[in-house]
Amino acid sequence: MAKQKKGAGKTPVNIVNRRAKFEYSFLDTYEAGMSLTGTEIKSIRSNNANLSDAYCFFEGGELFIKSMFIGEYENGNRQNHETRRDRKLLLKRAELKRLDKRVKEKGLTIVPYRLYLNERGYAKIEIALAQGKKVYDKRESIKEKDLKREMSRAKKLF
Repeated sequence: MAKQKKGAGKTPVNIVNRRAKFEYSFLDTYEAGMSLTGTEIKSIRSNNANLSDAYCFFEGGELFIKSMFIGEYENGNRQNHETRRDRKLLLKRAELKRLDKRVKEKGLTIVPYRLYLNERGYAKIEIALAQGKKVYDKRESIKEKDLKREMSRAKKLF
């Protein structure tokens, strides 16, 4: 009988903020770790998180994510966590300085895009240095999406 890999059979955690891709154009992406409590990581493993309202900000030279929803762990007790607390993001010092300098430029922001578990089981978040899209850019991305949908439908018919 063959051995199963650790974590086999579990659903992979891949929580994506799809709205961010529509609202912003990504200039650069980074992978960051997060400072979490025990009940938070258990809740993330059960896919009980949401990035839709989350945003990143600098405070005292450190990067934090605010308003990211991680639901309460159902088997937690009185040490359960707050659902929308500020969480510290873990990046290298050079990356933090580079991001801080770029964010101070006009029109740039840091957007959390994807939350996932890496192969070692650590929760990672993919953040993007982004610039807000104009209305005509959003219309263009809608047109592209519609074109792709029409092309895929045409391929299925033939």
